[in-house]
Amino acid sequence: MKHVRHFAPSLFLNLVHVCLATQANYAPYFFDNGASSTNGNMALLSLSEDTPVGTHVYTLNGTDPEGDPVTYGMTYETGSRSYFAIDTNFGNVTLIEELDREKEDEIEVIVSISDGLSTVAEKVRILVTDANDESPEFINTPYIVQVPENTPSGRSIFKIEAADKDTGSGGSITYFLQNIRTNKFTIDRHSGVLRIKTGITLDYEKSRTHFVTVVAKDGGGKLRGDNKVFSATTTVTINVEDVQDTPPMFIGTPYYGYVYEDTLADSEVLTVIALDGDRGKPNNIHYCLVNGSEGSFEINNMTGAISVIKNPSKLKKEVYELKIQASEISLDGDVTAYAFATVTIRVVDLNNHPPTFYGENEPQNRFELTMYEHPPEGEILRGLKITVNDSDQGANAKFNLRLVGPGGIFRVVPQTVLNEAQVTIIVENSAAIDYEKFQLLTFKLLAIEVNTPEKFSSTADIVIRLLDTNDNVPKFSSDYYIARIPENSPGGSNVVAVTATDPDSGLWGEVKYSIYGTGADLFLIHPSTGIIYTQPWATLDAEVTAKYNFYVKAEDTDGKYSLAEVFITVLDVNDHSPEFNKNIQEKTMIIGSPVKIEAIDQDAEEPNNIVDYSIMQADPANVFDIDQSTGEIKLKSYIRSLDIIHNITKNKDCIWSVVVQAKDRGSPSFSTTAVLKIDITEETLHKGPMAAFLMQTKDNPMKALGVLAGVMGIMVVITIMISTAMFWRNKRSNKIMPVRRIIKKRQIQQPRMVRMEWLKFKWSSNPAEKFAIEDDTQSLQNENSNNNIQVPSLPPTAPALPPPPVLAPKINTTEWRVTTVSGSLSPKFINKPGKKRGLNSTHNALVSELKQKFEKRNIASSNPHI
Repeated sequence: MKHVRHFAPSLFLNLVHVCLATQANYAPYFFDNGASSTNGNMALLSLSEDTPVGTHVYTLNGTDPEGDPVTYGMTYETGSRSYFAIDTNFGNVTLIEELDREKEDEIEVIVSISDGLSTVAEKVRILVTDANDESPEFINTPYIVQVPENTPSGRSIFKIEAADKDTGSGGSITYFLQNIRTNKFTIDRHSGVLRIKTGITLDYEKSRTHFVTVVAKDGGGKLRGDNKVFSATTTVTINVEDVQDTPPMFIGTPYYGYVYEDTLADSEVLTVIALDGDRGKPNNIHYCLVNGSEGSFEINNMTGAISVIKNPSKLKKEVYELKIQASEISLDGDVTAYAFATVTIRVVDLNNHPPTFYGENEPQNRFELTMYEHPPEGEILRGLKITVNDSDQGANAKFNLRLVGPGGIFRVVPQTVLNEAQVTIIVENSAAIDYEKFQLLTFKLLAIEVNTPEKFSSTADIVIRLLDTNDNVPKFSSDYYIARIPENSPGGSNVVAVTATDPDSGLWGEVKYSIYGTGADLFLIHPSTGIIYTQPWATLDAEVTAKYNFYVKAEDTDGKYSLAEVFITVLDVNDHSPEFNKNIQEKTMIIGSPVKIEAIDQDAEEPNNIVDYSIMQADPANVFDIDQSTGEIKLKSYIRSLDIIHNITKNKDCIWSVVVQAKDRGSPSFSTTAVLKIDITEETLHKGPMAAFLMQTKDNPMKALGVLAGVMGIMVVITIMISTAMFWRNKRSNKIMPVRRIIKKRQIQQPRMVRMEWLKFKWSSNPAEKFAIEDDTQSLQNENSNNNIQVPSLPPTAPALPPPPVLAPKINTTEWRVTTVSGSLSPKFINKPGKKRGLNSTHNALVSELKQKFEKRNIASSNPHI
């Protein structure tokens, strides 16, 4: 299509008239890139219906022959929905409305391209392709099917239809049933035909309705990029219709009837009932007697009532068995099915006498007896004279006896009676016959006929009044009683009340209390009330005895008793003051180490016996600190030498008097003070454990002497054992000598010379190094070259010998220091160093023995074996 541009002439200053020549203009056009292209003129474009709104779906693309810029446009026919939006400059087409193929599968759009002068428009058709977005839908629901119960298995009974608006695989539908294993039906997966499962039959009498759940599933397809499968379910109600296929059934079988001696002729004996087995459409039932009547009975054909047509006195048999037929009559009057039943009719005499109870002379329906509780089991209640009688004959005179009342206490003999019997009641449970539980026992003695239809019966009241015996032991409310009483309670104070009860009546129920046991000396008990209280003269002391236990006895007038245990705890009261130990008067303190004081509170319990320590006064003050709990006294942290102490006080002996207090935590609280003299010294220059030991035992020299004497004794014993072991070893080693000539120069003996280097005491931290033997001549080696004898180079080591003790042979001065208010006085001994005593005797004995051993070896080496 060609368009021509026209330019109108214009006047310029009314002087120049320019006429522009016209030129030819060519219209723009779209590119046609084919159906598979995403740009062009949208011809043959197809979009899936699940394309999301806002998706860029196409690009309009065209050109102008003159090369002018082009714009794009898109319009719709009147009444059509606008599905797309377009960018006029770039031609981008965007989906703005959701597509639905099932509603509109084609969209007509007018696309246009313009260069500003010419516009070209084209109508294009956009195909909307299917996506699997629809679920199957069942048609003509609900499904209710009527199926006769005699429908053969495998036959189709209904066709289910479902539709899916999708195309392709998404629109194809397959059917299946839920719970296929327990289902009696099956369905064709393609056609939806519902059938009775092969080998299965329907039965109206067992199940009248079946509910089948059918699932319709499409073939699946793409939806928004994913493979989706949709399904739908529906329920098919299958009503089973009854069919005449079940014979009649008698109700209430077996049938028994009785004709008594006073029954009138034409009287009804019993009625039989039969129902059609097909309950849905039942037929009428017709009854008839088949045999066994012998002309004595007849049956109503419609109701089934059987009547006796003869007088009972003319009946020849005692038992008649009638065979009854029940037939189904169809609407046409035909017999379709029938069933048989047997009716047993017994001719019996009239049972017109019930059982009757008699006393000693006449009928009686109440019997009374008074007896003591707990009679022996198996004892007969001879005070009851009971006879029972039934005047009928045969089976009518047979009846049972039974006691009705509290079970398991008595039993009646005999239990079955024919005509007449003497009734005996026997004790079965003696423990249950308890006066404290029942003062009156009431029973019903029941006689009821056994084999009669009337079941005639009679009753008699049995009333037993019980008398009490002393059969109970007083019983405490608890097996033990726990009580607490303060130690300062005065004599005669109540402690605890015990309670015991005796359910017996009268004097047998009165209880008296008494106590006994090793812990009962300080206590009494009221014989009637059970109140336990202390002796008037008793004084309780928790520090002496804190717990008492004894037994309390509850006894009735016959001497029956029971026991309970009583536990009494004496509660501690703060009645003791703390007391310092005897060696508190004077302490020696090494700078840097604390001294400890100790006070003991004799109270039995906390917090009465917990002691707190404090310094009440010190001269000079502000020198010592004391631990409140442990009683450890130490110097202030700034005092580290005697020089500092000399700067504090002019007392050059460095002895302080300190007033210390020990106070308990009781309420009220008690305290004790004492004057403690503390001698302050610096740490000794001697190092090692022995020096530390001597410093620790400075205040107790006897302890140091005892320890040192013990150590010396142990060392002597070890030395003797080592010497003995070496002697026996050398003695055994000289018994076997090699046959070898060894010439060795004989050593010159010095009999009275002792080399002190053989035995050296080494003071070392290792105890094994404190005792060592050195051999510079190596004479302990195997001089005879006997390889069977191995002699160690050194003898075994022994524990270290302690240093000689510092003995105090003479006490020159005894100083007494009076210091405390409440503490004890103890003397302090000033010891002077004594002479050191060595272990010369032990040392000489060991050296002499070793010397003799080497002399023997030298003699042996000088006279070798040849």
